[in-house]
Amino acid sequence: MARSKKPLPKLEGIEITDLAAEGKALARIDGQVLFVPYAAPGDICNIQVTKKKKNFLEGRVIDILKPSDKRVEPICPHFGTCGGCKWQHLPYTLQLEAKNQVAHDALDRIGKIDVQEYLPILGSKETERYRNKLEFTFSNKRWLTTHEISVMEENAPVQARYGLGFHIPGMFDKVLDIKHCYLGSDISDEIRLFIREYSIAQPEKYPFFDLKDQEGLMRTLMIRTTSTEQIMVVVVLYRKDDDAISELLNAVKEQFPQITSLLYVINEKCNDTIGDQDIFCYSGKPFIEEEMEGLKFRIGPKSFYQTNSTQAYELYKVARDFAGLTGNDLVYDLYTGTGTIANFVARDARKVVGIEYVPEAIEDAKINSAINGIDNTLFYAGDMKDLLTDDFIDEHGRPDVIITDPPRAGMHEDVVKTILRAAPRRIVYVSCNPATQARDLALLTEDNKYYVRYSQAVDMFPHTHHIENVTLLEEA
Repeated sequence: MARSKKPLPKLEGIEITDLAAEGKALARIDGQVLFVPYAAPGDICNIQVTKKKKNFLEGRVIDILKPSDKRVEPICPHFGTCGGCKWQHLPYTLQLEAKNQVAHDALDRIGKIDVQEYLPILGSKETERYRNKLEFTFSNKRWLTTHEISVMEENAPVQARYGLGFHIPGMFDKVLDIKHCYLGSDISDEIRLFIREYSIAQPEKYPFFDLKDQEGLMRTLMIRTTSTEQIMVVVVLYRKDDDAISELLNAVKEQFPQITSLLYVINEKCNDTIGDQDIFCYSGKPFIEEEMEGLKFRIGPKSFYQTNSTQAYELYKVARDFAGLTGNDLVYDLYTGTGTIANFVARDARKVVGIEYVPEAIEDAKINSAINGIDNTLFYAGDMKDLLTDDFIDEHGRPDVIITDPPRAGMHEDVVKTILRAAPRRIVYVSCNPATQARDLALLTEDNKYYVRYSQAVDMFPHTHHIENVTLLEEA
C-alpha cells in the first residue's frame, strides 16, 4: 500500500528579507532558505509551503499580514497570474539594485572573478511598453478564475472559453486571456484585441486552437513594432482556408492601415515554432526596419532583434566602448545573429567577421550590410565550435578584438579554447545569463592570460528578473 505524503506546512508570520534569483523573494526558516514569488522585502506573510527539499523550501503567499513599505501598486490587471512581470510590485530603483547584485554575485561567487571595476548598472529609460515583439497564443480552453468557473453555465457558448494571450507558467495547455499588456505598445494591444473579437464572433469559421487535441484554425499571433513606427503582424494558422484567411486579413488591413507588413503562416506541426515554415506576405513588405545611429536593420518574421530597441542601443554602445576600436582592427563578432553588433561597429573597424548558427540570420546580416553600404563585413553560418577553428583564424587573420554574445547556455568549452589560442588584445563578452558568463570568464582567465577590467550590467527588461551583463577582458 502506497505511503501517503505528509501535507506540506503552512508558515505564519514570516518576514521576507531579500530578493533572490528568478524573480523570487526569500526568507529564512530554521536555517533553511524559503523562496517565494510575488513577495517584497519587508512583507510579513502567511505562506503555504509548496515544495520541500533538503536545502531549501518553496512557497506561495496566502496572506500579507503587513505589507512592506517598499511595495508599489502593480499597473497590470494580470499581475500575479500572467507570470511575465514578476517585479511590478517593486519600485524600479530596487529592481535595479537586485539585478546589479545578481550580476556581481555571479562573477564574484560563481566565477571567482577578480573584476577590476564594476561600472554602474544602466537602467532602462522606458519601464512600460518597451517591448518591440510579443507573441500570443489562441486557445479554446483559456485559464478560468475560480469565480469564472463558479458562474459559467454548462451550456455556455464555445467562445466563452476562448482566449488569446500568454501561457500560464508551467501549464502548456492553459492560456491567460490578455486584456492589456503593458510590455507592448498601445497599437499592439489594439491589434490583438481586434483580431480576438473578430475571430471570436465567428467560432465556426475561426475556431481557436485546442492545444491538447491539435484541432482548430487560429494558432498564434506575433506583433512586432519599431521605433520608426513600422508594424509587422504575423497570424499563424493550423490549416489552409483561403476564404477565412482572406476575410480576416482584409479586416485587419482595413482596420489598421498603418500595418506595414501583414503576414501569415500555415503551421501543421505539433509545436508552435515557425523557423522551418514558409511565410506568406499578404500585404506590405515581408520585413520591417529598425534604425540606430543612421543605420537601418531589416527585421523579418524569423529574425532575432533585441526586444527593447531603445535599450539595445545603450547595450551596443557599451560593447563598442569596451572594444576600444581604432579603425584598423580586425573584429570577430561571435553569435552575430542578424549582424546588428557587427554592422554597428563596422565603421570603427578595418574588417568585421561575423559567425552565427542560423543560416537565415546570416542572410539578414548580409542584407543589413548591403542596405547600409557597409563593405567591410564577412558573415558565415555554422555551429560555432565547428566553424571557429584554428584553420578559420589562419584564413581570416588573428582578431584584434573578439565580441561574443552567446545564448543563455554560454559558450562551448572548445570555443573558449579557440578564443584563447586566437589571443585577441580584447574580448568583449555580452551575456543574458551572468551565471554562464561567470563560468566562461573563469576559463578565459584561469591561466592569467586575461583579466576582467570592466563589468557593467544593462537592464533590458524592467519588471522582470532578467539582466544583461557586459565585461571587458584585456591581455594581462
